[in-house]
Amino acid sequence: MFARMLFPFLCLALPAKACELALLLAIDVSGSVDRSEYRVQMDGLAAALQDGIVSEALVSQQAYVSLLQWTGSSRQRMTLPWTQMRSFQDIDAFAQKVSDDLRIWRNYSTAIGEALVTAREAFEAVPQCRRRVIDVSGDGISNEGAAPEAQRKDLTIAGITVNALAIETDEVDLTAYFFENVINGEDAFVMTADGFEDYPPKIKRKLQRETTKQVSQSSETAPP
Repeated sequence: MFARMLFPFLCLALPAKACELALLLAIDVSGSVDRSEYRVQMDGLAAALQDGIVSEALVSQQAYVSLLQWTGSSRQRMTLPWTQMRSFQDIDAFAQKVSDDLRIWRNYSTAIGEALVTAREAFEAVPQCRRRVIDVSGDGISNEGAAPEAQRKDLTIAGITVNALAIETDEVDLTAYFFENVINGEDAFVMTADGFEDYPPKIKRKLQRETTKQVSQSSETAPP
């Protein structure tokens, strides 16, 4: 808390920094996600953005953050546009918008590849940011539209890292699926949530790692 209180005064003494990070948050709103599970995701994500470690990292990097709701083919939309995190007030305001963000679709399929295409194109609006990261979470494998693994070439060319949070809800090894087919980039990783009730602490830890790279990898899946 003291560090967060002191941080704005330290920033005043430093010259303005360029954007070091563009972070796109891709949220699963497919038919397998019910109303209460959607609420767990949005409230958990909002709280994670306000975590002290995450918020200080975002402000120090003058990060741009956006939110994408995704489900079946042709149903992906940026519901919160790119917003720069210049201050903790910016983060609090954005987190409130995440919590208030209304769900657009229900009862559609899971098109992870289509979500990655939409996300990749969205980064064209923030070319000034040095590092580009897609944070995608979901509770099922892709079953419609473009294959997610087929997007890796274009994502790599665009310099985009894709990290995933697998919300395990059945016998399918979603963590392994995301590792083999979804994540992209040298430092890409998969984190596992044991059901939606485990989503809030895991998305906080995931954002900590994505923004600061200081969280241990002992319980996470990452490329060798």
